[in-house]
Amino acid sequence: VFKEAGRVVGLEADLALALGKELGRQIQFVELAWEDLVDALAEDKIDIIMSSMSVTKARQFRVAFSNPYLRISQMALVRAEDKFRYGLLPRGLSDRTLGVRKGTTGDLLVQQEFPRAKRKYYKTDDEAAIALSKGKIDLFFDDSTMVWYLAGIYEAKGLAVTPMVFSDEMLAWAVRRSDASLLASVNAFLNKAQNNGELDQTLRRWIPRLQ
Repeated sequence: VFKEAGRVVGLEADLALALGKELGRQIQFVELAWEDLVDALAEDKIDIIMSSMSVTKARQFRVAFSNPYLRISQMALVRAEDKFRYGLLPRGLSDRTLGVRKGTTGDLLVQQEFPRAKRKYYKTDDEAAIALSKGKIDLFFDDSTMVWYLAGIYEAKGLAVTPMVFSDEMLAWAVRRSDASLLASVNAFLNKAQNNGELDQTLRRWIPRLQ
Protein backbone atom coordinates (compact mmCIF):
# COMPACT_ATOMS: atom_id res chain seq x y z
CA VAL A 1 0.00 0.00 0.00
CA PHE A 2 1.33 3.45 -0.86
CA LYS A 3 0.22 6.99 -1.70
CA GLU A 4 -0.15 8.16 -5.30
CA ALA A 5 -1.39 11.68 -6.00
CA GLY A 6 -2.83 11.74 -2.49
CA ARG A 7 -4.74 8.48 -2.92
CA VAL A 8 -4.14 5.21 -1.08
CA VAL A 9 -3.38 2.59 -3.74
CA GLY A 10 -1.76 -0.82 -4.05
CA LEU A 11 -2.46 -4.50 -3.67
CA GLU A 12 -4.17 -4.42 -0.30
CA ALA A 13 -5.98 -1.16 -1.09
CA ASP A 14 -7.62 -2.90 -4.06
CA LEU A 15 -8.42 -5.94 -1.93
CA ALA A 16 -9.86 -3.73 0.83
CA LEU A 17 -12.20 -2.05 -1.64
CA ALA A 18 -13.24 -5.44 -3.02
CA LEU A 19 -13.85 -6.71 0.52
CA GLY A 20 -15.99 -3.66 1.33
CA LYS A 21 -18.05 -4.19 -1.82
CA GLU A 22 -18.56 -7.87 -0.99
CA LEU A 23 -19.66 -7.08 2.58
CA GLY A 24 -21.71 -4.02 1.64
CA ARG A 25 -19.66 -1.86 3.98
CA GLN A 26 -17.92 1.45 3.34
CA ILE A 27 -14.13 1.35 3.53
CA GLN A 28 -12.17 4.06 5.31
CA PHE A 29 -8.36 3.92 5.10
CA VAL A 30 -6.58 4.86 8.34
CA GLU A 31 -2.86 5.61 8.12
CA LEU A 32 -0.88 4.57 11.19
CA ALA A 33 2.72 3.84 12.10
CA TRP A 34 3.43 0.12 11.78
CA GLU A 35 4.12 -0.32 15.49
CA ASP A 36 0.72 1.24 16.36
CA LEU A 37 -1.44 -1.07 14.23
CA VAL A 38 -2.18 -3.83 16.75
CA ASP A 39 -2.89 -1.37 19.58
CA ALA A 40 -5.26 0.57 17.30
CA LEU A 41 -7.10 -2.64 16.50
CA ALA A 42 -7.40 -3.59 20.16
CA GLU A 43 -8.70 -0.12 21.02
CA ASP A 44 -11.42 -0.26 18.32
CA LYS A 45 -9.82 2.56 16.32
CA ILE A 46 -9.73 0.28 13.26
CA ASP A 47 -11.58 -2.93 12.37
CA ILE A 48 -9.00 -4.80 10.32
CA ILE A 49 -5.27 -4.64 9.57
CA MET A 50 -4.57 -5.06 5.85
CA SER A 51 -0.92 -4.05 5.72
CA SER A 52 1.29 -6.98 4.68
CA MET A 53 1.35 -8.42 8.20
CA SER A 54 3.12 -11.75 8.59
CA VAL A 55 1.53 -14.42 10.75
CA THR A 56 3.61 -15.00 13.88
CA LYS A 57 2.91 -16.84 17.12
CA ALA A 58 3.46 -13.68 19.15
CA ARG A 59 0.91 -11.73 17.10
CA GLN A 60 -1.61 -14.57 17.33
CA PHE A 61 -1.87 -13.90 21.06
CA ARG A 62 -3.27 -10.45 20.31
CA VAL A 63 -5.13 -10.73 16.99
CA ALA A 64 -7.07 -13.27 14.97
CA PHE A 65 -5.58 -13.84 11.53
CA SER A 66 -7.55 -14.55 8.39
CA ASN A 67 -6.59 -17.32 6.04
CA PRO A 68 -3.24 -16.39 4.45
CA TYR A 69 -3.30 -14.88 0.98
CA LEU A 70 0.40 -14.71 0.01
CA ARG A 71 3.67 -16.47 0.85
CA ILE A 72 6.65 -14.15 1.16
CA SER A 73 10.15 -14.02 2.65
CA GLN A 74 12.45 -11.48 4.21
CA MET A 75 15.01 -10.15 1.73
CA ALA A 76 17.58 -7.38 1.68
CA LEU A 77 17.86 -4.28 -0.49
CA VAL A 78 21.44 -3.18 -1.15
CA ARG A 79 23.44 -0.92 -3.39
CA ALA A 80 23.89 -2.62 -6.77
CA GLU A 81 27.65 -3.00 -6.38
CA ASP A 82 27.05 -5.02 -3.18
CA LYS A 83 24.47 -7.41 -4.65
CA PHE A 84 26.71 -10.49 -4.25
CA ARG A 85 28.94 -9.19 -1.47
CA TYR A 86 27.26 -10.56 1.62
CA GLY A 87 27.07 -14.22 2.59
CA LEU A 88 24.38 -15.97 4.59
CA LEU A 89 26.42 -16.39 7.77
CA PRO A 90 25.74 -13.91 10.60
CA ARG A 91 29.41 -13.01 10.89
CA GLY A 92 29.25 -11.66 7.34
CA LEU A 93 27.00 -8.85 8.59
CA SER A 94 28.38 -8.36 12.09
CA ASP A 95 30.18 -5.14 11.16
CA ARG A 96 27.45 -3.80 8.87
CA THR A 97 24.70 -1.24 9.51
CA LEU A 98 21.27 -2.73 8.82
CA GLY A 99 18.08 -0.77 8.26
CA VAL A 100 14.65 -2.00 9.34
CA ARG A 101 11.20 -0.69 10.25
CA LYS A 102 10.48 -1.06 13.96
CA GLY A 103 8.24 -3.94 15.00
CA THR A 104 8.35 -5.76 11.66
CA THR A 105 9.44 -9.34 11.07
CA GLY A 106 12.48 -7.83 9.37
CA ASP A 107 13.33 -6.12 12.65
CA LEU A 108 12.91 -9.41 14.54
CA LEU A 109 15.03 -11.28 11.98
CA VAL A 110 17.92 -8.83 12.30
CA GLN A 111 17.80 -8.95 16.11
CA GLN A 112 17.82 -12.75 16.15
CA GLU A 113 20.20 -13.55 13.30
CA PHE A 114 22.55 -10.56 13.32
CA PRO A 115 22.67 -9.39 16.96
CA ARG A 116 26.12 -7.83 16.62
CA ALA A 117 25.18 -5.68 13.65
CA LYS A 118 24.23 -2.04 14.11
CA ARG A 119 20.51 -1.36 13.51
CA LYS A 120 18.91 1.81 12.24
CA TYR A 121 15.15 2.30 12.29
CA TYR A 122 13.13 4.05 9.61
CA LYS A 123 9.48 5.08 9.63
CA THR A 124 8.94 4.39 5.93
CA ASP A 125 10.41 2.13 3.27
CA ASP A 126 11.20 5.10 1.04
CA GLU A 127 13.12 6.79 3.84
CA ALA A 128 15.22 3.64 4.25
CA ALA A 129 15.82 3.28 0.51
CA ILE A 130 17.07 6.85 0.26
CA ALA A 131 19.35 6.33 3.27
CA LEU A 132 20.72 3.20 1.62
CA SER A 133 21.42 5.03 -1.64
CA LYS A 134 23.33 7.69 0.33
CA GLY A 135 25.47 5.09 2.13
CA LYS A 136 23.96 5.64 5.57
CA ILE A 137 23.14 1.91 5.89
CA ASP A 138 24.52 -1.17 4.15
CA LEU A 139 21.35 -3.27 3.79
CA PHE A 140 17.63 -2.76 4.32
CA PHE A 141 15.51 -5.76 5.37
CA ASP A 142 11.82 -6.01 4.56
CA ASP A 143 9.17 -8.23 2.98
CA SER A 144 10.26 -9.61 -0.38
CA THR A 145 7.32 -7.92 -2.12
CA MET A 146 8.35 -4.49 -0.81
CA VAL A 147 12.05 -5.08 -1.48
CA TRP A 148 11.39 -5.96 -5.13
CA TYR A 149 9.11 -2.92 -5.44
CA LEU A 150 11.77 -0.62 -3.98
CA ALA A 151 14.43 -2.10 -6.25
CA GLY A 152 12.30 -1.16 -9.25
CA ILE A 153 11.51 2.33 -8.00
CA TYR A 154 15.09 3.13 -6.99
CA GLU A 155 16.98 1.27 -9.71
CA ALA A 156 18.20 4.59 -11.14
CA LYS A 157 19.68 5.39 -7.72
CA GLY A 158 21.70 2.18 -7.82
CA LEU A 159 19.69 -0.12 -5.56
CA ALA A 160 19.18 -3.85 -6.11
CA VAL A 161 17.96 -7.01 -4.36
CA THR A 162 20.34 -9.59 -2.94
CA PRO A 163 19.64 -13.18 -4.13
CA MET A 164 19.41 -14.42 -0.53
CA VAL A 165 16.13 -15.41 1.13
CA PHE A 166 16.12 -15.12 4.92
CA SER A 167 12.71 -16.51 5.97
CA ASP A 168 9.48 -18.17 4.90
CA GLU A 169 6.32 -16.32 5.95
CA MET A 170 2.61 -16.08 5.23
CA LEU A 171 0.74 -12.80 4.96
CA ALA A 172 -2.77 -12.48 6.38
CA TRP A 173 -5.20 -9.84 7.63
CA ALA A 174 -5.83 -9.30 11.31
CA VAL A 175 -9.06 -8.62 13.21
CA ARG A 176 -9.90 -8.51 16.90
CA ARG A 177 -9.98 -11.96 18.49
CA SER A 178 -13.50 -11.19 19.69
CA ASP A 179 -14.76 -10.35 16.18
CA ALA A 180 -15.59 -13.85 14.98
CA SER A 181 -18.27 -12.59 12.61
CA LEU A 182 -15.91 -10.29 10.69
CA LEU A 183 -13.25 -13.00 10.59
CA ALA A 184 -15.71 -15.45 9.05
CA SER A 185 -16.80 -12.86 6.48
CA VAL A 186 -13.20 -12.05 5.56
CA ASN A 187 -12.35 -15.73 5.10
CA ALA A 188 -15.45 -16.23 2.98
CA PHE A 189 -14.34 -13.31 0.78
CA LEU A 190 -10.83 -14.74 0.45
CA ASN A 191 -12.17 -18.18 -0.49
CA LYS A 192 -14.42 -16.65 -3.13
CA ALA A 193 -11.62 -14.44 -4.51
CA GLN A 194 -9.28 -17.42 -4.72
CA ASN A 195 -11.85 -19.59 -6.48
CA ASN A 196 -12.96 -16.99 -9.04
CA GLY A 197 -9.44 -15.77 -9.82
CA GLU A 198 -9.91 -12.26 -8.43
CA LEU A 199 -7.15 -12.68 -5.83
CA ASP A 200 -4.63 -14.00 -8.36
CA GLN A 201 -5.49 -11.22 -10.81
CA THR A 202 -4.99 -8.55 -8.15
CA LEU A 203 -1.71 -10.07 -6.97
CA ARG A 204 -0.33 -10.12 -10.51
CA ARG A 205 -1.42 -6.55 -11.12
CA TRP A 206 0.77 -5.28 -8.29
CA ILE A 207 3.56 -7.85 -8.06
CA PRO A 208 5.25 -8.17 -11.47
CA ARG A 209 7.44 -11.08 -10.37
CA LEU A 210 4.32 -13.26 -10.18
CA GLN A 211 3.83 -12.89 -13.93
